[in-house]
Amino acid sequence: MERDIDQVSHDIFEPESERHGHAKQYSQILITIGRKGDMTSKVRESLVSIGRLVTFLSAIVEGVKWSKDMREQLKTMQRDVASLTDHASYLSNKITFVLDAMLGVVNLEQNNIIKLFSVMAVVLMPPTLIASIYGMNFKIMPELEWTHGYPFALVLMLIAAIVPYWIFKWKKWL
Repeated sequence: MERDIDQVSHDIFEPESERHGHAKQYSQILITIGRKGDMTSKVRESLVSIGRLVTFLSAIVEGVKWSKDMREQLKTMQRDVASLTDHASYLSNKITFVLDAMLGVVNLEQNNIIKLFSVMAVVLMPPTLIASIYGMNFKIMPELEWTHGYPFALVLMLIAAIVPYWIFKWKKWL
């Protein structure tokens, strides 16, 4: 099971391809993490039950004349159960870490998508404003009588879209 968790961790932190658009892969990783977490909790629950059983047996041994060999085996079982319980706790903590990491990766990808939509909205806002102003068709608008008024408005919209894009690139927001 630890090898499986290590593989999931590897898939999260060292993906074989670029991270964009892997919703299906992410959901598969989350399903795997959930299964491993469920299995680890069942193992821990079993170990707790076995530990209680061994503790009960050791209490009975005190009143019964068991051989020294049997008492040693019982102590060894107690140590083994304690050790396995500690390892199961370690695996549970590792699964929690891997789950947090995976959710962080998903969150980062969602942030990048929202950032792209925000940038596109800001880039397209000035041309939309210019188009809406020139689309009003008021009689006192001098540009309506110009021979090159329409190309002027198109160039103005293009410049109004390119300038914010360049600013975003220059500030490394994209």
